[in-house]
Amino acid sequence: MNTRYMLGNEVIAHACLEAEIDFASGYPGTPSSEVIDSLRHQKDRDFYVEWSVNEKVAFENALAAAWTGIRSLVTMKHVGLNVAADPLLTSAYTGVTGGFVILSADDPYAHSSQNEQDSRRYALFAKIPCLDPASIRDAHSMMKAAFTLSEKVGLPVLFRPTTRICHSKSDIEPGDVGTGHRTGEFVRNPQQYVVIPVHTRVLHKTLNEKQAPLAKMLVEGGFNSAEVRGKTAIISGGIAASYVEELIPEGVSFAKIGAYPIDAEWLKAFVDQHETVLVIEELSPVIEESVRMAATTTVVHGKMDGHLALEGELSPAAVAQAMVSAGYVPTKTYPVVEPEAGIPSRPPLLCAGCGHRAVFYAMKRVFKDGIFPSDIGCYTLGIQLGVVDTTICMGASITVGSGIAQSGETRPVVCTIGDSTFLHTGIQGLLNAVYNGANITVVILDNRITAMTGHQPNPNTGVTATGVASPPVSLEAICRSVGATWVETVSSYDLTGLLEALKTAKGRDGVKVIVARQPCVIAARREGIRRKPYVVDPEVCTGCGLCVKFGCPAIEFHDGKALITSLCSGCSVCADICPAGAIHKGGAK
Repeated sequence: MNTRYMLGNEVIAHACLEAEIDFASGYPGTPSSEVIDSLRHQKDRDFYVEWSVNEKVAFENALAAAWTGIRSLVTMKHVGLNVAADPLLTSAYTGVTGGFVILSADDPYAHSSQNEQDSRRYALFAKIPCLDPASIRDAHSMMKAAFTLSEKVGLPVLFRPTTRICHSKSDIEPGDVGTGHRTGEFVRNPQQYVVIPVHTRVLHKTLNEKQAPLAKMLVEGGFNSAEVRGKTAIISGGIAASYVEELIPEGVSFAKIGAYPIDAEWLKAFVDQHETVLVIEELSPVIEESVRMAATTTVVHGKMDGHLALEGELSPAAVAQAMVSAGYVPTKTYPVVEPEAGIPSRPPLLCAGCGHRAVFYAMKRVFKDGIFPSDIGCYTLGIQLGVVDTTICMGASITVGSGIAQSGETRPVVCTIGDSTFLHTGIQGLLNAVYNGANITVVILDNRITAMTGHQPNPNTGVTATGVASPPVSLEAICRSVGATWVETVSSYDLTGLLEALKTAKGRDGVKVIVARQPCVIAARREGIRRKPYVVDPEVCTGCGLCVKFGCPAIEFHDGKALITSLCSGCSVCADICPAGAIHKGGAK
């Protein structure tokens, strides 16, 4: 048997190939990004794949493909589903012809996210099936089945892996890549695809009529299963179900919820056979709410009575603790782990040589009393440099900045946003700021790539997801086209140019845009671009510490003198900062 040790997202991507996927689109977002990354680099199956400019665009592309009868996938992280929520809710009304799977990767504990929302809520809201894998093996089998399920019920299917599924590894026996090929053909049906009120009322009724048969189908298909072993029970779903299976004692019944909606009759029949039920799940009490509605005399424990937290991710230790708290005896318990005392914290930092750092340094010097709304990207780490005051969601830096500026606040407002984020949802905010006469400075941190999520290309990069050359958009032209009358471009490594541009912007009214451009240092290195590293002359160094305050991880302080380590990427900004002229390129001065 062909056993392979694979990352969860790679397994999910391979399952799509086995299911004969025809179309894939998405917007990068951790922990989902590797699915499209894996699909766009595979050579075993010919199908269409793209990185889209945002999740709403990606969703609508994939939905339209499914309307033509082919199998399509759209990927995003949980907060990306907010961006796609508009078409999501209506797509349940229109339904689909070809299989359509929406991968929304949740991030309990917010490892790399601004919130911990639970995508199962969206599936229940939209009244579409949701598949919630408990392991990488589950993810493999469920993703293969998801396309067939979608076609059978004529609805989109939400697939909800979490970080521990996406970014863990497991031995898997992948199947053969499908060789079948479909050609899309759109069949006109205005009553289905034109959602004007007269059509919507009928479509909504049809959607509601699908719910009960769908719930029974998920039980019959083995997505939801239960085994009665005694008078007490545990009900679980997602990754938590795998932890429960490791710890559940003999004589305790177990129900595993792998899909939604849950069949109310089936659930009630299971619950009513027990005196006590403990529900264990991550994030929202979605299963628990259904269990409490089903229970008549059964005592139900879970998040809603405090046996589990309403936030954060679970672990085997946390599940064992919850079981003990509810009066169960797990097969194993875990000692409380405390961090070693005295170990210094290691907050995330911008890379050595990152162009964003110099921009932030210059902003702080010019706008000493400024307000700094920022956005979602590597540059959010500017919080360590004191130049990130707000971060809400993709594209919000400009809109938040505009709102603050229009509130009567007299201090200058300087917004920062990355190139990919600007193209995602920043353009509309800039248009609105210009249209309504906001007085703000917008700094587009242009590193030519979508860096934070793994260096995926975007319309500013010059290549598509599959490496085909594409004309890179002009950020400057976009800004001018929406009405920004002052747009300047400067290298992020040109400290003098940055300072001058920022000073000029500070002295002008209206919406000012600075495009600070420098390729991501990691991407540049991968392309073979190398700069000579810099060194400190200890005889000249005065020990003033200004270079250390710059915050570059390549600069350290030893014995009262600065020292540049092997992390240096040769950006040269520290040499411009040093008042003593002690920093220069390696080798002779």
